[in-house]
Amino acid sequence: MIRWWISALQLTELFVSSIVHLLYGFYIFSSAVAGDLSQVLNEYFFKPNVNVIEVKQEPPYVPTAKPTIDANTLPPIVLVHGIFGFGKGKLGGLSYFAGAEKKDERVLVPDLGSLTSIYDRARELFYYLKGGKVDYGEEHSKACGHSQFGWLYEQGHYPEWDEDHPIHFVGHSAGAQVVRVLQQMLADKAFKGYENTSENWVLSITSLSGAFNGTTRTYLDGMQPEDGRTMKPICLLQLCRIGVIIYDWLDIVWLKDYYNFGFDHFNMSWKKMGIRGLLDCLMGNTGPFASGDWILPDLTIQGSLQLNCHLQTFPNTYYFSYATKRTRKIMGITVPSSIFGIHPLLFIRVLQMTQWRQPPDVPPPYKGYRDKDWWDNDGALNTISMTHPRLPIEHPSCYVVNDSDCQPLQPGIWYYKIVEADHIFFIVNRERAGVQFDLIYDSIFERCRKHVYRKNLPTLPDQSHH
Repeated sequence: MIRWWISALQLTELFVSSIVHLLYGFYIFSSAVAGDLSQVLNEYFFKPNVNVIEVKQEPPYVPTAKPTIDANTLPPIVLVHGIFGFGKGKLGGLSYFAGAEKKDERVLVPDLGSLTSIYDRARELFYYLKGGKVDYGEEHSKACGHSQFGWLYEQGHYPEWDEDHPIHFVGHSAGAQVVRVLQQMLADKAFKGYENTSENWVLSITSLSGAFNGTTRTYLDGMQPEDGRTMKPICLLQLCRIGVIIYDWLDIVWLKDYYNFGFDHFNMSWKKMGIRGLLDCLMGNTGPFASGDWILPDLTIQGSLQLNCHLQTFPNTYYFSYATKRTRKIMGITVPSSIFGIHPLLFIRVLQMTQWRQPPDVPPPYKGYRDKDWWDNDGALNTISMTHPRLPIEHPSCYVVNDSDCQPLQPGIWYYKIVEADHIFFIVNRERAGVQFDLIYDSIFERCRKHVYRKNLPTLPDQSHH
């Protein structure tokens, strides 16, 4: 009887979670469509009056004694989205970073696979910047059962990228780990035809709710805690898997132009695999979910450990991290810190993650693991995972309360702050974060522009002593 009640509760929770995620996805998609339609209608019905007399105005006076910087000489700031994210040009005029990219003159927002693996996304990011056809590598492609080559970038968004023209990266959620993997690939000279790459191509990495050490949410969503790679037979991720396979198989061009999960290199279109191929994918025999070459295995604690074994913190790169938290302790018990301050999409998970217990019959994911270390969370990631790389070895770090306390920044150290916010507080909807939105992003962009030049560049007025 007790077992029956537990099963009923689990199915109820799965149903509620599925409905909440589906409604939120529909809300985002419909908001993007509504925004695009509104823009088209405004342009159609309110065309500018071509007969308006243009009044010539004198340009404003600019004192010649003050030095200026050409925006084209500034290192680009690249904003890298997380899981289920999207870049500029997808979902119409909707911005994943809620318009933060408008805060600086040189910001790039790449569109990477929203559910593809950390490895695949790092490869895509490289070719997005340098240009060319994405090369996932022959060995990796054969092992994972997909094409070696992917999207073609006829013109790179920053083709001059090299050690003398480095880049600032800002990654949200899994995007932060993507940048770390990319930097390691640059250090390892892992891109064929680019033998001169090095870790110094990356000037700074800023993480916003970064997925460095995995998350216990993956197990709540359906990943098996035994291995961190396979899925439970009935879970939220299984529903997601079926939906993604059908979406890619239908291959509706205008729909995929609007939003793409990033699995084009797996050739799951009906034109290439037919009905039999679809059934094979759904049965779990082929495709990204069969090979494990997708994002969720990389976000388990075991998957993050495997990735981190090969990732370094480099001595010439500046690192800063914002870890988010929506929990607090009451009489020694970890509970959600707010009811209305947590997005409905995340509230149930915040509560569940505060109660997470490693199954007693499953070995702990690493030596020294304690459940209570992982209870503080933001609804998607555990706070302990977001501060800095900790597993399997802890990287140099420094806890920051006020930004002024850590100036000047030293390279090779992960400076981190803990912010009271849920996982999607600083993306998509700017109004939710209010003034904190500007405080966070202004500090990120200011740090990139003022404090982390590797070599002397032209300085803005009154900034020479920063």
